[in-house]
Amino acid sequence: MKKKSNMSKLFGYAGSFKYLTIASWVLSAVSAFVALVPFVYIWEIIKEVLKVAPDFSAADNLTHYGVMAVIFSVLSMLIYIVALMSSHIAAFRVQANIRSQAMHHIITLPLGFMDGVGSGKIRKIVDESSAATETYLAHQLPDRAGALATPVGLLAMLLVFDWRLGLLSLIPIVIAFCIMSVMTGSRMQQKMKEYQNSLEQMSNEAVEYVRGIPVVKTFGQSVFSFKRFKTSIDNYEKWVISYTKDLRLPMMFYTTAINAVFAVLIAAALFFTSNGVTSEFLLNLLFYIIITPIITVTLNKIMYSSENMMIVEDALERIDSVMAMKPLQENAVPEHPKDNSVSLHGVSFRYKDAKENALNNISLKIDPGEHVAFVGPSGGGKTTLASIIARFWDVDSGEVAIGGVNVKDISKEELMNTVSFVFQESRLLKTSILENVRLAKPNATREEVLKALKDARCEDIIEKLTDGMDTIIGTNGNYLSGGEGQRVSIARAMLKNAPILILDEATAFADPDNESKVQAAFSTLSKGKTVLMIAHRLSTVTGADRIYVIEDGKICESGNHHELTQQAGLYTHMWNEYNSAAKWKVGVQSEVN
Repeated sequence: MKKKSNMSKLFGYAGSFKYLTIASWVLSAVSAFVALVPFVYIWEIIKEVLKVAPDFSAADNLTHYGVMAVIFSVLSMLIYIVALMSSHIAAFRVQANIRSQAMHHIITLPLGFMDGVGSGKIRKIVDESSAATETYLAHQLPDRAGALATPVGLLAMLLVFDWRLGLLSLIPIVIAFCIMSVMTGSRMQQKMKEYQNSLEQMSNEAVEYVRGIPVVKTFGQSVFSFKRFKTSIDNYEKWVISYTKDLRLPMMFYTTAINAVFAVLIAAALFFTSNGVTSEFLLNLLFYIIITPIITVTLNKIMYSSENMMIVEDALERIDSVMAMKPLQENAVPEHPKDNSVSLHGVSFRYKDAKENALNNISLKIDPGEHVAFVGPSGGGKTTLASIIARFWDVDSGEVAIGGVNVKDISKEELMNTVSFVFQESRLLKTSILENVRLAKPNATREEVLKALKDARCEDIIEKLTDGMDTIIGTNGNYLSGGEGQRVSIARAMLKNAPILILDEATAFADPDNESKVQAAFSTLSKGKTVLMIAHRLSTVTGADRIYVIEDGKICESGNHHELTQQAGLYTHMWNEYNSAAKWKVGVQSEVN
């Protein structure tokens, strides 16, 4: 299959607005040709001045030539403005369509997609890649059309007035063009891709670093503690220095070549006037000295447009990489869960590019209304197990079922209404508490939101804020602690009122006071629901109906707290370690007191 060109891809996003883009090229080229006409009148002015010198009063046509030069200059400018208006309208439409289509596609991707790729990387692809196409279409392409048209007109003019000087003035231009081709070739394209990759990685790691600033400040760490962020900065530094050194010599020769036209013309003038100077030769020489700087400007425009063309090519490839990701497959005739039970049959799953499975042949059955807990060593697969139930990813083998129906056969909307997820890190938007909670049910009334907030033990949060639940989070000093934010997230889950609730380390960042309120909120939220809890604090799971101990992607033990502590297995070891740590903390606090 033939690969689509960049312009074909851009035209695909432009729709009928592509004709405005084409019109901008034509108008820009016409503007470039018209812009050369004033130089002809300047030549006429010089010619008449030399003809009547020293009696300049005999020059009768200077005003006419001057006015005509101004008229054509203004006409060229007006045509160029119309060209830019056309290109900008089309460019804005392309940028909007790229962002719209990319976001619509991202919504169809598995929920785990964002965690796997990184929100910083996705933001850069959607925002900056689409912005690169806007700059290219709005400015670079019209300028490139004009820059390519200018040499055609110049070539004709240079050869008409004095073909010898015309050909000689083209020598440094040809040399500069060859050097430019080397700088903007396939090697440069690879360098541009490496540049964008390094920026993308640094952007992604910067987002993760900003999110971790509370931890940095709490423990008095520095940026060096975030090794991946520091490494991405170091890699970018190495790349930039290496790239700059690689282009130092070519850029030096290129700049010298495009500015060497005057040197060539002066050398030619000395050679051709060795036997005397004629007024005609002097006239043509002055004309060439005036007009050849346009060639320098034109070549620079072509070079920068070539660089931007590579940026756009890389941007489109990144957009394509997102659009190529497969969305969740949905059954044409979706089925409805019979109840809020959860079952897994021979489930295995491996993350992309991972060497080993995150889950290995897991089977379990959770009855409607049953409260279960997933515990085990870090990295054992607890969160992955909970995530595939909510279809953050599709499993590689086996089946995940809710209410006796494979999650792949449940519509995306119904699945999201069936499963509610409370993460260990609360995710709140910079808007009012009301709107943050209302995300779970956009048509909810203020009374419904207020009840959800009260059930989540958020009365103290609302009372201390100046505008209550209408307070905008993150403005005018209105910030929530980790535990307070968690309670607002629980209020959102309460408003959603999904029959299956997944709690992923939901009390991890809560202080003792907030933890007691969070636990009380969970008690209210969990009534009548199937609850799956992921926890490191084993004291929070002792009342669970069943506890699954996950290690290396497998279920190694299962049973209630009493049964597991009698088995002298991994859970017993973890329980003893947990109690020892708790006693140690109490002992330390007593000594301090």
